[in-house]
Amino acid sequence: MRFGLKINPIKNFILIGTVLAFVSSCKESTTTTYRSFLSPMTGLNVPSGNEFDVKVQFGAEQKVDSVVYLIDTVKITSKTDTAGIKLKTAGLKLGNHLLTAKIFGEGKSEDLTSNINVLAAQSPTEYTYKVIKTLPHDTASYVEGLEYHDGFFYESAGDYGHSSLRKVDPSTGKILQKADLDKQYFGEGITVIGNKIIQLTYREKVGFVYDKATFKKLGEFPYTHGRQEGWGLFFDGQKVLNTDGSNTIFFLNKDTYQKTGSIDVYDNKGAIQNLNELEVIDGKIYANVYTTNEILIINAETGAVEGKIDLSGLLPADYFKTEDAKANNVLNGIAYDKATKRLFVAGKKWPHIFQIELVKK
Repeated sequence: MRFGLKINPIKNFILIGTVLAFVSSCKESTTTTYRSFLSPMTGLNVPSGNEFDVKVQFGAEQKVDSVVYLIDTVKITSKTDTAGIKLKTAGLKLGNHLLTAKIFGEGKSEDLTSNINVLAAQSPTEYTYKVIKTLPHDTASYVEGLEYHDGFFYESAGDYGHSSLRKVDPSTGKILQKADLDKQYFGEGITVIGNKIIQLTYREKVGFVYDKATFKKLGEFPYTHGRQEGWGLFFDGQKVLNTDGSNTIFFLNKDTYQKTGSIDVYDNKGAIQNLNELEVIDGKIYANVYTTNEILIINAETGAVEGKIDLSGLLPADYFKTEDAKANNVLNGIAYDKATKRLFVAGKKWPHIFQIELVKK
């Protein structure tokens, strides 16, 4: 006796219908694809001045009549076909830029977006240093700002309960004038503007204005841009440069101290964060990179890092005994004497300020 499988005709019909529907959907998926950027991939790094490829996957949902390409909000070009194109980075600021493809067809439009990062075109020149002179420095000063004017150092010492503005004799390290900040304030960067000194605070969102001759406090101003943290300051003769611990250098009005513009700082590999104390020397911006032994030399117009100074070894490696001190009492402070072209560097609670010369590696 043979045993066979009895097939229910109704179930069989349902099964066949399900298979046909699945095959139909698979066939449909091979012809209908969503739209997206094939290139550039999101976050592509492009050296300044270079071109980059732009290619869109258009799919088959609707006919394409034209495509308009924009970088940020500026129209760059338009095409009546779907072929790939090349776009230029010449003239773009360093940093992140939004790329948009605006697709028109059958009375409809659709926007696709990607982005690129424009980096410095070349790797920075590397420098080391030669110590010319070693000057005394108060080890109680947690240096946040340092400038040289009229034969004296002007210094901002930070830390809650220990912050102050100081005028110091370079040869002896003696404090000639001092204005202490209330313990609620953490003093940060300073700069001299004519007969005034301005000083930032760290997280208190306020800056102070002093009379340069008497250190009498003349007023205050709000600090409300960037990350709203005050770090470095420098007056270049026209505008005030300011950092907030990011990779951005802000430009401030010399009278109101409010933001008027900015540049973002990049080398050929990416953004450089933790920009801190500032100086301008021969038209180039010098900036400490917080927690490192490195000073950057930055193009003041573009933000491109043109040089890196390695100041490792200025202090003996075992000078600070605790791990906390080693982590916090780092290089910070750049001052320049224009008359004699002397470059000075300092650190937080360091025993010396060093006069150095740069040596190309």
